[in-house]
Amino acid sequence: MRQTSQRGFTLVEMLIALTIFGMITAGSVALLSFSVTSQEMTQRQLDTVASIRRAGALLTADLAQATARPWRDEAGNQQPAFYGTPGQEARAMMLVRAGWDNPDQLPRASLQRVEYRLQGDRLLRIGYANVDGGGAAAVTSLIRDVQQLSLRFRDREGTWRTDWQGPDPTDLPVAVEVTVASPRFGPVRQLFLVGTGR
Repeated sequence: MRQTSQRGFTLVEMLIALTIFGMITAGSVALLSFSVTSQEMTQRQLDTVASIRRAGALLTADLAQATARPWRDEAGNQQPAFYGTPGQEARAMMLVRAGWDNPDQLPRASLQRVEYRLQGDRLLRIGYANVDGGGAAAVTSLIRDVQQLSLRFRDREGTWRTDWQGPDPTDLPVAVEVTVASPRFGPVRQLFLVGTGR
């Protein structure tokens, strides 16, 4: 009887093949993990940039339509049309703006009182239902992880001031500088015209 020789892989060849396969698999997993981590970091960065751009768009719209209309608080005391602080206080800026949409034709004016407030590490925009007195407020979180907020206000003479609390309650600044410092981007400075800029 003739014996047929059977050829196959030896144990050493199998171990070498499994080692190479394991190295390729480990490299692929590491590459995939790096890709996922990189994508998450990129998404966080894009979210932060988007929130800064959103805040800038809202500030542009609010400040461009700022109007010299004083308002009254809940106690009936007259408050200035525009109020601004250097930014370290909780209430950073408050103003009355025109151009508030009324899609439901509610019995209210087209003016809106708007407040920008730093609460913890978040910059908030608060829009009040009524210009005078209280009223329900719509709170929008604009930017998270705010380390520092600083504001400056330019008057008609071209001088930059750290606050805006003039004797004339109808006086508006010409421009506002807003600087927001975050851990990802550091300080981001934006300039906005107020009203017509005159």
